Amino acid sequence: MTAARDAAAHDDGDAQHCAAPGAMESTGAANAALVLDGAAFGYDGTPRVERLTLAVPAGAAVALIGPNGSGKSTLLRGILGLADLTAGSVRVLGEAPDRARPRIGSLPQADTRDAALPITLRQVVTMGLYRSRGALRPIGRSGRAAVSQALERVGLSAWAHRRFGELSGGQQQRGILARALVSNPQLLLLDEPFNGLDRENRDVLLRLVRELRAEGRTIIVSTHDLEIAQEACSHALLLASGHHPNQPGHPAAYGSVDAALTLDAVQHAFQDTTVELDHHTVTTTRETE
Repeated sequence: MTAARDAAAHDDGDAQHCAAPGAMESTGAANAALVLDGAAFGYDGTPRVERLTLAVPAGAAVALIGPNGSGKSTLLRGILGLADLTAGSVRVLGEAPDRARPRIGSLPQADTRDAALPITLRQVVTMGLYRSRGALRPIGRSGRAAVSQALERVGLSAWAHRRFGELSGGQQQRGILARALVSNPQLLLLDEPFNGLDRENRDVLLRLVRELRAEGRTIIVSTHDLEIAQEACSHALLLASGHHPNQPGHPAAYGSVDAALTLDAVQHAFQDTTVELDHHTVTTTRETE
């Protein structure tokens, strides 16, 4: 462990850091792509993740890290306006989530499209234009160019007319990312995009995250892999699951990657779990409170 990661008081001025597990600081929301103030998200009025107070700077790449049940997917759906806001407030790109949605690209954890449907990869990517242009309107020359550029960006131009269901799992994941990119979004939400990928597809996605961050887009990527945060992200938000099965998840730390990924914060987020931090294996066993 480096001294910087053991020092919980470090703050780079661009983000908030939890000085102790379970505590979060609020700062100004100037130039923020996402602002949460005491926010809780869930379904049917029941929160799945709560106590979220933070501001994500525009152009940041945030690794959303936590065990299963900590509310990572629910938070991403809340940012899209697809999960209930049960407490607090949320502003996305300066607006309410439903109004900001056309400027958000998302890659869901599991795409529910039937792989047996006779639909090509190019048609899947074209669907990313429907939200802003409508499903029945011709996409025109500019739309066709945007689809081609998105496919080229993820390295799948040669597979454009291949049936989507014939692609490998990693290629399908990259195709769904191209669908998210085709509308030129300001904010990208990626839900476990690295799960089950081989090294080649993982490296392609890592490169894309770095490139998109360099372009000034804001990215929030959920993952169990701390290495992803260290290799490609500027910030990290750690979520801890509740102490009881029906208790909502809550934040353990938020800030720059160096500031947030402290041993204490990781131990708080991952209970009775072995994870890798700073290329060292850490067993994070903590007594139930």
